[in-house]
Parts: sequence; C-alpha cells; structure tokens
Amino acid sequence: MAKKKSKNKSNSNTIALNKKARHNYSLTDKFEGGMSLQGWEVKSIRSGKVNISDCYVHVKNGEAYLLGSEISPLNAASSHVVCDPNRDRKLLLNRRELEKITAAVERDGYSLIATAMYWKACWVKLEFYLGKGKKDHDKRSDIKDREWAVDKGRLMKNKNLDR
Repeated sequence: MAKKKSKNKSNSNTIALNKKARHNYSLTDKFEGGMSLQGWEVKSIRSGKVNISDCYVHVKNGEAYLLGSEISPLNAASSHVVCDPNRDRKLLLNRRELEKITAAVERDGYSLIATAMYWKACWVKLEFYLGKGKKDHDKRSDIKDREWAVDKGRLMKNKNLDR
C-alpha cells in the first residue's frame, strides 16, 4: 500500500496585503509581476517580515520598481551580507505590460498601487493596480453605498421570513 501524503501547507499563499488601497484609491487594471530578490529577502519573506502598506510602483528607464516596501532582515542573517530593508526592488514584467503601464501613468495621471504579495509556486509575485486617488467625498459615498447594501440585505431577509 502506498503512503498518503500529508499536507503541511497552509491554504493561503498570501504573504502581505495592503488593505487601505481599495479605500484610498479607485482601482482599475490589475497587473502581476515577479520580483527580483536577494537571498536574505526570500528568507525574511518566508518568515513573514514584510510590509507593503505604504509602497507603490514607479516606472523609470523602461523598468518598473517597487518603492517603499519594507522587508526586515532576520537576526540570524550572515554578517557579510549588507541588508537594506527599504531598497528598490525590480519588478519583472513583459514589455507590453510595461508600455501599457507607462502610457497610463504618463498620459492619464494614474498611480501604480501595490495591493498584495503572494507565493505562486516557488516565486514571489506582486499584485498591483492602476488607480486614481479618491477624494474624501468619494470615500464617504462608497461607505454609504456599502452600508445601504448591508441594510438592504437585512430588509430582504426579514421580508422573506415574514411570508
């Protein structure tokens, strides 16, 4: 008889999330890119020492870079490695994607907002969106719409129970 494989993996491949992105920006087009990382960064990512809450993507010289993300080094890192937790990390994208992103940022005034970092097989991927910043009144109207949807669901549920 063959042994059954035990599953020690968790179901979630998510490393880090930027929960405020949808609140502060109206997001339109989704992109996914790989990241060029150093060895100590991968070890830190495996232990979950990542913060992408204030980071964004910047295009310069035809290449995309992740700015403002923080990957904290481990205490057990080698002494000969110089660890810079806030360094710019290059994103690996297709030329077609880079051209589309560059056109949207330069012509239309969009920003590139990182929303999630996750594992895809053995690679670290970054999910980011084209987005425009929301004004305060836009945020309030979104909150009002969300609350109305919840209230409407409650009313419909109560209405169906009365029958």
